[in-house]
Amino acid sequence: MEEELDALGKSLDLPGMDKRLAELDSLTEASDFWNDQKKAQKVLKEQKILRLKRNEYSALKDDLDDVNVMLELASEDSETQDELPATMEAYQKKFESFKLETLLSGEYDSNNAIISLHPGAGGTESHDWAEMLLRMYTRWAESKGYKVKTLDLQPGDVAGIKSATLLIEGINAYGYLKTERGVHRLVRISPFDSSGRRHTSFASLDVTPEVDDSVEIEIEPDDIRVDTYRSSGAGGQHVNKTSSAIRITHIPTGVVVQCQNERSQHQNKEVAMNMLKSKLVEIMEQEKKEKLEDVVGDYSQIAWGSQIRSYVFHPYTMVKDHRTNVEVGNIQSVMDGDLDQYMNAELRLEAGAGA
Repeated sequence: MEEELDALGKSLDLPGMDKRLAELDSLTEASDFWNDQKKAQKVLKEQKILRLKRNEYSALKDDLDDVNVMLELASEDSETQDELPATMEAYQKKFESFKLETLLSGEYDSNNAIISLHPGAGGTESHDWAEMLLRMYTRWAESKGYKVKTLDLQPGDVAGIKSATLLIEGINAYGYLKTERGVHRLVRISPFDSSGRRHTSFASLDVTPEVDDSVEIEIEPDDIRVDTYRSSGAGGQHVNKTSSAIRITHIPTGVVVQCQNERSQHQNKEVAMNMLKSKLVEIMEQEKKEKLEDVVGDYSQIAWGSQIRSYVFHPYTMVKDHRTNVEVGNIQSVMDGDLDQYMNAELRLEAGAGA
C-alpha cells in the first residue's frame, strides 16, 4: 500500500502541485485580483481543485499511518486484530476512489455537467424508461453531494417524460458522467400492457461539460434560430399564458437546446445560450476541431443502435455494461443510483486505451 501511494504521489508531482498552489495563493492576495472577474474565477477554481487533491492525498497518507499503527498493535491485541481487515478494506476503497479521480485529467473533467435524456421509439413505455433513468442519475448525483438543477422537462402525454435536461453541479461531475453517454436499454414486463407482455425500450443520455465565460467560442447570430413556446408543467400563474420557454437551434450543426425552468424569457435564453456553447465545445473536443466552422453535421441526438448498457427486469434481474462487461444482479441498487462500479470500470478502460 505504501509503495502504491508513493508511486501515486510521484505521478501527481506533489512538489510541482505545492509550487503551483503557492503561486495561486499569491495571485489571490494581490490587491488587483478582482479587477478581472473571469481570470479571478479561473484562478479560484484551479486553486480549489488542486487543494482538494492535495488534501485527499495527505489524508490517505495519514490513514495509512493509522493502519500501520493498528498492524503493530494487532500482534498483541485480539480486538485490534479483529478490526484490522475492515479498516484495511475501507482504506483500499478510499485509495482506489482517489486513484480514479486522478484519471480525470481531461480539460473539462472537473466541470459541472449538463445531461439530457431522450426516450427512443415506443411512446409511453420509453417515456417511462427515460423518467426512471432521470431518477437514477438524480439519486447518483445526490449521493455524491452534487447539486441538481432542472433546466428543461417535457412530461409525457400519459406517463414519464419526452425529454429532460439537468445541470449537475460539483467537482468532477462531467468527468464521471461522460462515461454514461450513450443508449440505455430496458427489458421488462410493461405495466402499460394489459396482456403482460415483455417489452424492450431505449433511451439516450447525452452529457456535455458546463463551460464558463472564460471559454472563447464565437456563435454568429445568423447561425442560430430562437423559438419561444409556452412552459409545460403544473402550477404558476404564468404557465400556459406567456411564451417564456426558449428553444435555440444551431443551424450549421443541427444542435437543439431548450430551457423553460427559469423565471423569465431572458433568463431562459441566457441559460440556453450557455447550454449551446457547452454542447458546441463538447463537439469540437470530440472532433478535435479548433474552430466552430470546421464542425458540421447533425448532432441533435445520439445515434441509436448500439446500447452501452442493458437493464433486465424480466425473466431475471441483471444490469450489464456492454463495454466493460461489468454485471450486477441487484438491479434495485443500480436504479437507486449505485453507478460507481460502471463509471470506474469505463474510466479504467479509457485510461488503458489512452496509455
